[in-house]
Amino acid sequence: MSFFKIEENNTDVKTEVLAGITTFMTMAYIIFVNPTILSDSGMPWGAVFTATCLSAAFATFLMGFLANYPFALAPGMGLNAYFSYTVVQQMGLSWQAALAAVFISGIIFIVLTLSKVREAIVNAIPMSLKLAVSAGIGLFIALIGFSNAGIIEANPNTMVALGDFSEPGTVLAALGLIITGFLVVRRVKGSLLWGIAITTVLGIPLGVTNLENFGIFSAPPSLAATFGAFTIGFKEVFDYGIIPIIFAFTFVDLFDTIGTLVGVSSKAGMLDQDGKLPRAEKALLADSLGTVFGSIVGTSTVTTFVESASGVAEGGRTGLTAIVAGTLFLVALFFSPLIGVVPAEATAPVLIIVGVFMIEPVMKINFSDYLEAIPAFLAIVMMPFAYSIAEGIVFGVLAYTLLHFLTGRFNKISATMWILSILFLIRFFV
Repeated sequence: MSFFKIEENNTDVKTEVLAGITTFMTMAYIIFVNPTILSDSGMPWGAVFTATCLSAAFATFLMGFLANYPFALAPGMGLNAYFSYTVVQQMGLSWQAALAAVFISGIIFIVLTLSKVREAIVNAIPMSLKLAVSAGIGLFIALIGFSNAGIIEANPNTMVALGDFSEPGTVLAALGLIITGFLVVRRVKGSLLWGIAITTVLGIPLGVTNLENFGIFSAPPSLAATFGAFTIGFKEVFDYGIIPIIFAFTFVDLFDTIGTLVGVSSKAGMLDQDGKLPRAEKALLADSLGTVFGSIVGTSTVTTFVESASGVAEGGRTGLTAIVAGTLFLVALFFSPLIGVVPAEATAPVLIIVGVFMIEPVMKINFSDYLEAIPAFLAIVMMPFAYSIAEGIVFGVLAYTLLHFLTGRFNKISATMWILSILFLIRFFV
């Protein structure tokens, strides 16, 4: 295990394995949700299921072996919805054309990564904003957890409201939150994973854990319908106009990935003394190659998952965590009936607890200095309010640049921050 530098990162094999399992369990929903969303574009559910597992495993292995980071990747939520409901249903393109657009955006990611543009963006973000991104992701991931738990729900009058605690699923999630919180407080090894397992079992008598289709083994569906289908979509994409489609795919993935890498790395203490992420180029390359691979086998943009924070919270610090998670995506190809038993209400408490872990760096932000505090605050709150890591970064960067400009602190604004701010403004008003 010397390859992963286990001892140098103050961890051990058992901790890394538990962290990998925890990361996989908190993001395993994507195996079933992604095919469901993409099937609304006309893609065959079974082929997308297989493509989802393969692309997640491929990209996560790259992250583990290339960058030696404990981050897992898979087709991103939001990007899959944009694929189906905007590009295909609203714009009227075929799903093959949408895959071609994903492929092109993946090639753009590779170019931006190898030319160190993406790494420059990561390094240019001020330390106060990096800390804020971690805290913002904490609130964002907690909101996802509360929503999945049914503890918080949409309300047309107040936007959000308290959920219905007469629902068995909400009760189960609340019990899971108490149990997982207790295990964390007691510092039980593998507390998050144990929380998921215990909550899943408790869900059986409550009727939330569905055992109707319980099974263990299932052969993976064929990829024949989607593999290489992107090749017939190029002409359609170029005839429609490539810029608006590619910009959306590229923008959202670029800043979602940067936000996740910066935020989770900040919490895990992986940033160096200058606030830079070592091996950032390799981490971003894994994301880029994963997107290209995903478009070839038949799925939407692959991105670094914010749920990786659950594995980091469990103690994962090296690529071994990623390798374990990637392996489980391959295992899922054959054991999907067993994995599918775990309800969203069982993983939701883990996301809420991870939100607690992720918000800790906020204490390092100097909130008495409003030049630092206002941009940091906007970055933090806009992530859950806009339901987007990318939008949180946008507001934070714009506020930082504009406030420093208006107060004459020009030396604090790097060229990269200027360029980003101009691009963000163009995106808003053009």
